[in-house]
Amino acid sequence: MDPRPDCGEESYRGSGRLAGKAAVITGGDSGIGRAVAIAYAREGADVLISYLDEHDDARDTARLVEEAGRRAVLVPGDLARPEHCREVIAKAAEAFGRIDVLVSNAAYQMTRDALEDVPDEEWDHTFQTNITAMFHLCKAALPHMGEGGSIIGSTSVNSDAPPPKLLAYNCTKAAIANFVGGLSQLLGPRGIRVNSVAPGPIWTPLIPATMPPEDVESFGGQVPLGRPGQPAELAPVYVLLASDEASYVSGARVAVTGGQPIL
Repeated sequence: MDPRPDCGEESYRGSGRLAGKAAVITGGDSGIGRAVAIAYAREGADVLISYLDEHDDARDTARLVEEAGRRAVLVPGDLARPEHCREVIAKAAEAFGRIDVLVSNAAYQMTRDALEDVPDEEWDHTFQTNITAMFHLCKAALPHMGEGGSIIGSTSVNSDAPPPKLLAYNCTKAAIANFVGGLSQLLGPRGIRVNSVAPGPIWTPLIPATMPPEDVESFGGQVPLGRPGQPAELAPVYVLLASDEASYVSGARVAVTGGQPIL
C-alpha cells in the first residue's frame, strides 16, 4: 500500500498496562489487528494472532511481538468456520493457560453497486466472518476467562451511517454493537467486561482490496478531521478497554471516527 499504514511499529511505547495478560486477536496480521497486537505486546501481553492466510504479514507481526519480549502464537484459518473459531481458542488456552482478553476484529467487506449484485454466498460469508465468528469465539473463550476478563469487538461508524454499497458489512457491524450491548449485561455478574470500538475511515489493506479506485482516492476526506485515520490511532483505545484501568467500563461503544459523531 502507498502510503503504508502506520500500525505503531516505530511510535508505540508501552508502560506495562497489560503486564502478564494473555490476549487473542483475530485479524491480527495487518491493519487494526496488527496495531493492537504491537501495542498489547509492548504493554506486556502475550498474543495469539488469528489470521486467514496472509502468512508473511502474520510472521512480521509476530516478529514485532517477540521483539517486545512477549510470546506470539500464529493460527491461520477461516473464522467463517465455527470449528476453526473453537480451534483458535483451544490453541490460546493451550499456549497461555488462560485467556484474559479477546479482540474479535477480523472482518470481510465488498463494495457492490446494487442489491442484485450481491451474491448470496457473499452475504452469508460476511455475516459468518464478522458476527457469527464473534459468537463462537466468545462462547469458546468463556471457560478460559475469569473475573477481570475483557472482550472487545470491532464495530464501525457504518452501523450508524451506512454507505449504501456496503450493505452486508454495515449490517454485521450493527449486529456487533448490539451483541456487545447484550453480552455485557449477561457477563457482568461474572466480572467479565464487554465493549466495542467503532472506527471511522481507517487506512488498512481492506480499503484498496474492496473499494473502487475513485473511492480509495477520496477515502477519509469526508470526516471533520479531513483524512483517514491510521491503525496506530486506534490501538490506545483497545489497550484501555483491555486494561484493569477500565474496570468499570462495560457495554461501551468507543467512537474513533475523525470527528464523525455516533450518538
